[in-house]
Amino acid sequence: MANQIINRMLKLKTRPMMGNVSSENFELVEEEVRDIEDGEILIKNLFLSFDPTQRGWLNDVPSYIPPVKIGEIMRASSVGRVIESKNENFSIDDIVQGSFGWQEYAISGDEKGFMPPRKLPEGITPTSALSIYGVTGLTAYFGMIDIGKPEKNNTVLISGAAGATGSVAGQIARIKGATNVIGIAGGSDKCKWVVEEAGFDSCIDYKNEDVAKRVTELAPKGLDIYFDNVGGSILEIALGNIAQKARVVMCGGISSGYTMERLAPGPSTVFNLIIQRGRMEGFIVLDYAEQFPHAIMELAGWVAEGKITYKEDIAEGLENCPETLANLFKGKNFGKQLLKLSD
Repeated sequence: MANQIINRMLKLKTRPMMGNVSSENFELVEEEVRDIEDGEILIKNLFLSFDPTQRGWLNDVPSYIPPVKIGEIMRASSVGRVIESKNENFSIDDIVQGSFGWQEYAISGDEKGFMPPRKLPEGITPTSALSIYGVTGLTAYFGMIDIGKPEKNNTVLISGAAGATGSVAGQIARIKGATNVIGIAGGSDKCKWVVEEAGFDSCIDYKNEDVAKRVTELAPKGLDIYFDNVGGSILEIALGNIAQKARVVMCGGISSGYTMERLAPGPSTVFNLIIQRGRMEGFIVLDYAEQFPHAIMELAGWVAEGKITYKEDIAEGLENCPETLANLFKGKNFGKQLLKLSD
């Protein structure tokens, strides 16, 4: 390498035992980038993705992938530009997506496993690759279509409706025939966007309204689908209002499921699943990896037709990564949370 590059990265220093992550849990490290070897590429990170599941990766507990180890670079989905290549499958200036982590530069190859590098399809922008066509959009797609299975005239409730996953899940339900799509979001601005831009029929402001009362008013015949992004008291309310043969899609638990050392007791209304012959199912979007290309194609078609809209919230600066992740759990993001590292 003619000019030695200094890479800045954030490595896990301590595990956040309770509550939100902070900058104190990470160490900002500068290291020279080594020369790449045959089969490798050097990537300059452009954008990082922030997802609630990242908080779970910081807990030293068994999960669908191993936790981030102390001293390791924080794991994250990202999009970058190839600036050097010794891999015949990648050329300089290719825009690639993978799990390159909280760092300004990354070395990668053709390795398998968690999110190996791949070129962005033509017409897909770096930010859309991490939002509507990334993990959050695909989570909405498979959760709603494969588990929720929306049908004509269904009533659907979506928590986290102004978020990257919830907003898309509700729009997919509408496309598939649901006629009463109800969102839950925090604040009047978010609720206004959910109804006026994302096309939901209504939105409950959990910060200023009685959620239980509003769900009963807006879904008097019960919920055919509940898409859960938050857990906690909202899940309890939803389960208490399901209709017969309801489908409850367990997508996330941002209210407590990622930050508590010991989870709170389950909802008292869970027995209603028996009474109403309902089904409650969790999923991990990576299980659908082989179907990603088809899903992206269908999502792209809906976006082009104006049937799906999405919003991105873009922070800047590597040093702001911990705060940006923490803000997901404070409801401060509006749409898909990204962070820009470079042009």
